[in-house]
Amino acid sequence: MARSQQPPDRAPARVRLRPPAHQAARRVIAQWTVEYLIDVLIAFASAWVVAAIVEWSGWPPLPGVVAGHLRWLPIVVVLAGSVLVAVVPAWRYRLHRWEVGSDVVYTRTGWISRHWQLVPVSRIQTVDTRQSWIERPLGLATMHIRTASHAGSSKVAGLPVDTATLLAADLAHRAHELRDDAT
Repeated sequence: MARSQQPPDRAPARVRLRPPAHQAARRVIAQWTVEYLIDVLIAFASAWVVAAIVEWSGWPPLPGVVAGHLRWLPIVVVLAGSVLVAVVPAWRYRLHRWEVGSDVVYTRTGWISRHWQLVPVSRIQTVDTRQSWIERPLGLATMHIRTASHAGSSKVAGLPVDTATLLAADLAHRAHELRDDAT
């Protein structure tokens, strides 16, 4: 009887992924700061509207303790949002990395939980570069790499526009050259 599994006394070797070689452009910190600031302002406005409506109408389903302290909600949102805006963009910058190898695009993202992704160049179907209204004045772009599988698609944010354009053209050319029959 052949055994296809390892003996229980031998643990499988741990594989450690090294960080990809490149970081995003430092200007991406400003982009992420503006994006988080917009989110916090929307959350503040929403909290203020909810608190004002509840206080004005005396909404009966809420217990008196909750309704009485709901006016503090916008202040709590601003305080928590200020910490988010001050800390998270620089933290994300330190952790987000990318690398384009000869046969794979490797990205690492995530500031709380990490996501490593390796996309084979031969599986790439489209490569797009895009600029949001926040990225344009900063001279940044995001490169979207799509495969036939949604899970295989990736993006590299915070690239200088010239770098994103050159990488997209290079990846599209190499994907065409390396395309296998499975895509």
